[in-house]
Formats: sequence, C-alpha cells, structure tokens
Amino acid sequence: MGDSRETLGPKAFVTGFPIKHSRSPLIHGYWLKTLGLPGSYRAHQVAPEAFADFIHSLKDGSSGFTGGNVTIPHKELAFRFADKPDALSSELGAANTLWLEDGALHATNTDGRGFIANLDERHPGWDRHSTAVVFGAGGASRAIIQAVRDRGFKEIHVVNRTVERAHELADRFGPRVQAHPAGALAEVMKGAGLFINTTSLGMDGEPAPQLDFSPLAADAVVTDIVYVPLKTPILAQAEGQGFPIVDGLGMLLHQAVPGFEKWFGQRPIVDAALRALIIADMGAHRC
Repeated sequence: MGDSRETLGPKAFVTGFPIKHSRSPLIHGYWLKTLGLPGSYRAHQVAPEAFADFIHSLKDGSSGFTGGNVTIPHKELAFRFADKPDALSSELGAANTLWLEDGALHATNTDGRGFIANLDERHPGWDRHSTAVVFGAGGASRAIIQAVRDRGFKEIHVVNRTVERAHELADRFGPRVQAHPAGALAEVMKGAGLFINTTSLGMDGEPAPQLDFSPLAADAVVTDIVYVPLKTPILAQAEGQGFPIVDGLGMLLHQAVPGFEKWFGQRPIVDAALRALIIADMGAHRC
C-alpha cells in the first residue's frame, strides 16, 4: 500500500519524451519526505503528438495534476499552450514549469534562475566581472544568456561552430550579446570573467576539445551545464590551468525550487544531503 500522503496531497509531474532517466522525481521526493508534506511527484512520459491532449487534461482537471515540469522536447509547446506565461518564458519562447492558479495555466522558465543560484552557492562573487563567454548556441544557452544579462553583465560573447545560431541569440537578447564563430574563441576570452559551456561536449564520456583558458581574467570562473560526469573534461582542463570551476549539478537542483514551492506551498532548500543523493544515483546508473 502506498503512502497516504501521496494520495491526499497535490500531484505534480515531470514530462518529456523520453523521461525515464529524469532525476526530478528523486529531487522532489526528497523534499516531500524531508519537509513532511503530503503530495506526489512522478515522471509522466508524453509523446509529442499527445502533448496537446495532455495539456488539455491538465487545464480541465481530468489529469489530476496541479502542475509540473516540462523538458525536451516539449518546452516550446508548453509555453505556447499556457494561458499566462510570465516575462521570462515569453522572452525565451519556452517554459519548463507549469501550475494551475485561479483557473488558468501559468508558465515560467526556471533554468536561468537555477544556473545563477548554483553559481551564487558554489562560488560567491562570480559576478564581479562584466564580460562572459558562452560556448555553444543550442537551446540550453537561451536561459543562460538571459540570466547572465539580467544579472548585469555588459558583454556576453556567444561562440558557436554555426555562427548563424549565435546571431539568432544576439538578435533575441539584445545589444549586449555578440555572436562569433568558433575561431574567435581565444580572442573573445581575453579578460572575460566567466566562461560557460552550454554544449554537450564531454558529456558522459564524449570527447571534448582542448581549450586554453589563459586569456581569461586571472580570477575568472569556468562552469559547465553538463553534470554527467560531475567534473567534465572542460572543467578538468580549466581546473588544471588554475581556474575555479563550478559543476552543473547545482543548476539541476536549484531550478527545481520555484516549481516545488508553487505546487506544494513551501520553499525547499538545496542542501548537501540532496546533492549527495543525486551524486549517488549518478554513480549507480551512470547516466
């Protein structure tokens, strides 16, 4: 028999396609348990062709969910189907957090807030500089660029193999964002105080390029949104060259906080025990 708290409290979800490897249920389950709150959070796989129907069931109440998280490939559709997307998700054109409130489906995107909160926790003072380099121009880079710009960085250099994609981001996020081809990386790194890898290079054993971080400011921080492995090849290179590094796991943990608060009514804390729990799960499943 299941825990009665799961059947009595709010029910939340994470949906994507596929979704079975998501660690969100582990994160939210930890918070529900440690806070002693009723409710449940589970993975709910939805194929792209069924997503519109799923959102309809969420809005009319037949799904039984009060809200949830949305991941690849549904983030853009989640934004489009929301009744009241906020300013963050509207600029991004994508949402990762949904909740029902006053009969309407609200949406936001917490990825950028998770990224910033991770840096604040792991390396306070990281934002003392005014120039950042974003390596990669894929979908994950949108929320990162938005968050770093909104934190006050004056120059954000986006470097990508296909420079047209970098130009799209510069057009979206304004004059403080500049687009560059891959060959310009060493030049734009000169004096920058923050280097962010938003590509999948080095993820889970994949190869990564050899990078020279010496053009960065002496106290620059290097971070990666990849968290498997915890210390990616890019982070290992930066650390070997004497630069402080911040891994990407905290972004995953911190981006979950606002949604939990919306669905279950209490703001949870990202603590060492939660981090250790996820790291142990990574070691057990190697993905």
